[in-house]
This record gives sequence, structure tokens and C-alpha cells, in this order.
Amino acid sequence: MTLIKPQTLKGFRDYLPGPMLAREALVETARQVYRSYGYSPIDTPALEYSEILLGKGGDESDKQLFRFKDQGDRDVAMRFDLTVPFARFAAEHLNEIGVPFKRYHIGTVWRAEKPQRGRYREFMQCDFDTIGTDSAASDIETLFVIHDLIERIGFTKFTVRVNHRQLLNGLLDVIGLGDKSARVLRALDKLGKVGRDAVAAEMQEAAGATAEQAARVLDFAALNGDPATVLNGVEALLGGNERGMAGVTLLRDLFAAAERAGLPRERIALDVSIARGLDYYTGTIYETFLGDLPQIGSICSGGRYDNLAALFTNQPLPGVGASLGLDRLLAAMEELKLLSGEQTPAPVLVVQFDESRVAEYLRIGRVLRAAGLGTEVFPQARPLKKQLQYADRKGFRAALIAGEREFAEGVWQVKDLRAQSQQTVAEDALVATIAALVRQ
Repeated sequence: MTLIKPQTLKGFRDYLPGPMLAREALVETARQVYRSYGYSPIDTPALEYSEILLGKGGDESDKQLFRFKDQGDRDVAMRFDLTVPFARFAAEHLNEIGVPFKRYHIGTVWRAEKPQRGRYREFMQCDFDTIGTDSAASDIETLFVIHDLIERIGFTKFTVRVNHRQLLNGLLDVIGLGDKSARVLRALDKLGKVGRDAVAAEMQEAAGATAEQAARVLDFAALNGDPATVLNGVEALLGGNERGMAGVTLLRDLFAAAERAGLPRERIALDVSIARGLDYYTGTIYETFLGDLPQIGSICSGGRYDNLAALFTNQPLPGVGASLGLDRLLAAMEELKLLSGEQTPAPVLVVQFDESRVAEYLRIGRVLRAAGLGTEVFPQARPLKKQLQYADRKGFRAALIAGEREFAEGVWQVKDLRAQSQQTVAEDALVATIAALVRQ
């Protein structure tokens, strides 16, 4: 028999226990933060009818769909994000969920795009959204959630960059490109990746902008400084455009609310160059960058989408939310050496020293688990040195050892694998001793 070469598809990856434990910890943190704001969990299928997904994110998203005919000859595609399925979900279950409705959704999505650092063709998103209200309070709360999420994960140096699509749309109205906004903004979204000249060229080629029009958009995007200064500059360039001024007003309220709530000024910035590449965004947009690794790209992005659900229902369902890019964040944490390297979720290993006592080793494992202490029992009697090497490699915090003498005396040897120290503990004091050790 010819062996099949074990390999993954390009753009896909396996997760070993270490990264997977870190991934699960991030998911749990996101879940806790979302729940603290009142977001409820939902789930949707990986597959949707292609018409549900097509045309919602723009030409690029359509090209990246994993699309095929299933056995029933239905035209289907794998979801490329969690927002479009949520809009379909909200329209379909509107009478059951009511509005406003706040949801979080943690799930896998697929995009057939070029793989790069921290970006794969299969990846997990951790979304939260509010649908059924156009209140500015929801836009402001979205900023708060992003900030609290990144802080709870453990980062102190990060910046949530905020913009508003209506600022950009207002400028395009002023310079005569209002009917070509999708193509212009799609090009502008690439500014950080390809630079000013390449973006200007794409605006002229894809959107039919003149060189002067492209330059005015890029000069607008280059405005920088504190939010008040930038918004004053924006206001001057908009010339009273109604759409643009609505965005200015909302952003002034957003930054005032952030100040009032005590969000550190250095973590919140106005960046009028960000556009977000998906066509469905209509209002406030967010991108989050790590201070120690900005080149990894945005790790938590989103925005307001007031018209997306209108494709599925006549009921107005404006929405706003954001998504934590789990795999990109993990890549950043790996590069910054922030992952612990542990490969086991259990802090305690029970060494099997005497195979005739296997029932006792298994029993003590149950005692510790009943007290809330994750415990693995080594499955066979092997040399002590090899079992302790296994414990070190997997990242256990403590090892329990007992042989004939310990069983006779009713004690256990507790080895602190971090300090490489050892103590003899009576069994009735074992849970308290291990619990204290694990908490260190």
C-alpha cells in the first residue's frame, strides 16, 4: 500500500495543544467580555446559499468565496465572515429575537485569499453586534467593548483607530466622486499596504478619478493630530456637506464619551484614512493595532452597517459591531513571545510509580478533580525520570509521587516542577497544598 503524504492545504493549518490552549483562552476571554455587556450567543451554518453571501462584501469578497454545487445541485458557499449570515439570521428570526438585539458569535469562516503572516484561508472570528437600532450609543459601546476586550486579553499598548464612512462619502460628494464611493474606498483601504502612489493609480483606473481628485482624497486621509484638530480640518474640507457633517457630529460625541468613561487617550485615535474594505459599512468604523507590533495589521475591526439586512427584509435593521481576529492575534502573541508554551490544561500529573497501585493513582486523580484541580494520571509505570521529563515538556505545575513507603504512611511527595523543590504532604492536606501551589 502506498502511503499518503500527511500535509495540510495551503492557507490552512493544524493547531497543536499549546496554540490551541491559548486559542481557547482567548475565546473564553472574548465570551466573558461580550456577556458582561449583555450580548447573547448564537450560531449559524458554515454553508449558506450563494445568493446570501454574493455581493455583500464587494468584488474581492466574491472572488474569495469557497463556492460549489452540493449533492442536491444547490448553489452554496462557505461563509466569508459572520456579519452577513447574522443579517440573514436577524431577518429570518426577527419575531423571535426582537430588537434591539445584541449577539456574539464565535465561529470559523473561509476566504480563498493569498495567505500571509497571521492570515489563513480558514480562520476563527469572535464577533459581537447590536442590530435594530441606529443610536449613537451603540457605536460608542462598540468602542468600549473593543477596548475592554483587548485590555482583558492582557495588552496595555494598543490603539483603536476610529473613522466614519460619512466623512469620506461627504468628501467624495464635494469633489464629484459620490457615485463611485465603493471603488474609491476599496482602493483607500489598501493605503497602509501599498502606499499613496499605488492607491492613487487604482482610484484612477478602477473608479475613473482624475489625478487631482485622487490627490484630494489622499490629502484628506493624511490629516492627523488629536481628534478635535482633525475634525476641525475635516469640517473645513467638507464645506458644510450634510452627510459628512453628520459623521463629524457623531465622532465628536464618541470621543467625548470615551473621555468621560475614562478610556486612556493614547488608546483611542481618529484616523480618517481607514475605510474598511467591505462594501456594507455605512458609518463608524474601527481598526485596532498593537503598539508593539503594528505591522501585523488590525486585530479587531468592524463598523456600522445600516443597509445590510435590508437585502433580506423590509424591516429596518441597522447594525453595528466588530470582530476579534483570533488567528492574527495569536500570530502576534507568538511573535511577541506572550504564549506560555503549556501543552496541557491540567496543572497536576500523578506519576505511576508502582503498577500494582494503579487504582490508588486513579483514585487520587478523582479526588483532586473533585476539588477543581485538573489532574492527569500517567497511564503506565515507567522510570521516574522519564515521567518527570514528560511533565516538564507538557508544562505541568506539580507532580505527585508515591511508592510503597508513602502508601504505608498515608502521604504523597509533591514536586514543584517550576521551583524544582519537593515536600512530603499528608493525603488529607493534599488538596490545600496543591491548590496553593497552582495559584502561585
